[in-house]
Amino acid sequence: MAKIFKAATAGSLPKPSWLAETEKLWPAWKDSGDALTEKKKESAAMWIDAQEQSGIDIISEGEQFRIHFVHGFLETIEGINWDKKTSMGIRNDRYVVEVPTVTEALKKSESIHAKDAKFLRSKTEKLTKFTLPGPMTISDTIANEFYADKAEMAMEFAKLLNDEAKTLCNEGIDIIQFDEPAFNSFLKESIEWGMDAMEVAIDGLECKTAIHICYGYGIEENLNWKKTLGDQWRQYENLFPAINQSNIDQVSLEFAGSRVPPELMRLLPDKEIMAGVISVVGDHIETAEEVEKNIISALDHVEAERLIPCTNCGMAPISVDVAKQKLQALGEGTKRAAKRIS
Repeated sequence: MAKIFKAATAGSLPKPSWLAETEKLWPAWKDSGDALTEKKKESAAMWIDAQEQSGIDIISEGEQFRIHFVHGFLETIEGINWDKKTSMGIRNDRYVVEVPTVTEALKKSESIHAKDAKFLRSKTEKLTKFTLPGPMTISDTIANEFYADKAEMAMEFAKLLNDEAKTLCNEGIDIIQFDEPAFNSFLKESIEWGMDAMEVAIDGLECKTAIHICYGYGIEENLNWKKTLGDQWRQYENLFPAINQSNIDQVSLEFAGSRVPPELMRLLPDKEIMAGVISVVGDHIETAEEVEKNIISALDHVEAERLIPCTNCGMAPISVDVAKQKLQALGEGTKRAAKRIS
């Protein structure tokens, strides 16, 4: 008998202290060369096992092979000058970081994540998901000194992402998810050209596709931004109608512990919905009962067959121990919710 729900994570999981600096978005690796490669595999295997042991049904490698969800994709792209750092506001100037700069035409000579996808596929018999940064979010996380504007650069990244995604599908990945947190920061641009770039990124893919739009990692800058959004966070209201008309199969959204009106999920009647029923703050560990309650609440707005219990966002900046407890709560709470409605 098929499961009522298939739980998943949104993407990143924390890196253990023996692999990289902990609880940081851009941590430094603790090793290099072949030794680092083996440690990445060990960490990915640990998280694959942790997900399976927790009852998660859609398995990722937790982004253990890359230092950051955007920069991990960019590392081998030609046309990026990593020595030319530019101070740049990220997510509509929510925070400022030093980023590399695009100074020439963008090119990709080989697959970036094929080996990582192959490793994931070899370690589980369950459904697999691999995350890639979305074209708009990449363009909001790297400086541009070559293309006419962000939109043109995003379209070029979309073509490279499409090529990479097709390779990952060929490696047996079941779902390719594109992470677009920038959509919540640039509502007008997301509709004007962000979705066009996304359609280029998913064009011709034979596996399922997903887009992840959240309110960001549980870091101070994002938490402070959320305090300015008022009693109701209605950014999704602008985005979801356009996404529902797209060719994307699944939408990952923030729900638990947020001020997102749950009825906004009704704006996605034609999509599978990965509803975040686990928050990504480090100072709150959900109980299985709390997760169950979140899932049942989401069912007021989306049918069970379209609902995928998920985390709000990636969990990279929190501790390994807290993340494991949240995974356990997600798995157990999903089982409780399924039993309750069966």
